[in-house]
Amino acid sequence: MTAALLVQDLNKKIGKRQIIKDISFKVNEGEVFGFLGPNGAGKTTTIRMLVGLIKPTSGTILIGGKDIRKNFTEAMKSLGCIVENPEFYPFLTGWENLAYFARMDKTIPPERLHEVAELVGMTARVHDRVSTYSLGMRQRLGIAQALLSNPKLLILDEPTNGLDPSGIREMRDFIRFLAKDQGISVLVSSHLLSEIQLLCDRVAIMTQGEIIATDDVHRLLSDREKARWRFEPMAKGKAILESMTEVEERDGALYTPFHADKLPVWNSRVVRAGVQVLEMQKITPSLEDLFIELTGGQGID
Repeated sequence: MTAALLVQDLNKKIGKRQIIKDISFKVNEGEVFGFLGPNGAGKTTTIRMLVGLIKPTSGTILIGGKDIRKNFTEAMKSLGCIVENPEFYPFLTGWENLAYFARMDKTIPPERLHEVAELVGMTARVHDRVSTYSLGMRQRLGIAQALLSNPKLLILDEPTNGLDPSGIREMRDFIRFLAKDQGISVLVSSHLLSEIQLLCDRVAIMTQGEIIATDDVHRLLSDREKARWRFEPMAKGKAILESMTEVEERDGALYTPFHADKLPVWNSRVVRAGVQVLEMQKITPSLEDLFIELTGGQGID
C-alpha cells in the first residue's frame, strides 16, 4: 500500500545552521497523524518543505508515491493544505471564493464546488459573504478550498486555532469524518495537546530539528503507565517496594512501573509485612505529560 506521505532522511540547512536533521516518518492512508514540536523545533520548516514552499537541502518527500523534487506538479495534485490561517476575499461569497480558486486549476470540474460545499457542511451558507462568517465557518471554507482538487493528503496547520470549545469539537469530528469516511489522510499540527490526543491515530514529536518519537498515541502513553501507591506507614511500604522494583516519590505518593502481572505480588508482600495499602491505581500519562518528558518542558509552537 502506497503511503499518503513518506518522508525519508529529510534535511534543511540554512547557511551553516542545520535546521532539520535526517527526519523520517510516514502518513498512512485514511489516518490522522499529529505533528508536534516546541518553539524552534523545526516543525513549521518541515511543513513548508512538505507543501513546496521551500526546498529541502537533501532527502525525499513522496506524496501519493510521487517525489516532489522530481515530479512536483503530479505530487501536488494529491495534496491539499492550510498553512496558518485561510485567507479569503471578505466581500465575496464563500461560493465566489471557491470558484475563484477553482479557476486556477483547469482540471477541477464545476460540480466539484457543490461537492466540497456539501462535504464541509456549508450548503446553507456558501452563498453568503465571507465577512458574515464565524471563524469556524472560515476554517470550514478553507478546508473546502483545500479539498477542491480531491487530494488524498490534507495538511492542516492549527485547524482549531481561535475556535471556542464547541467549534473545536466540531472541527475534531469533521477531521475524523474526512479520514474515516472519505479515506483522506490528514496531517495536523496543533498546540492543543489534549485535542491531538483525542484526534490522532499516530503522532510524531519533534525537537531541535529531530523526531524523537513516532508511534500510535495509545502505545506511546501505555508504555509509560505507572502504578501509584500510598501506604501506612509510608516509609516501610516504600522500603518493601524498593526491594522489588524502581520507586519514585512525589506529590505525597509512590510511583512504580505498571506491570499488571507483578502488582498483585508486590501488594501481597506489602500487606504480609503489616503495611496498610491506602491506594494502588494505574496512572496513564496524558500526551502533554509525555511531550514535557520528551522535550524537557519546552513550550509548543
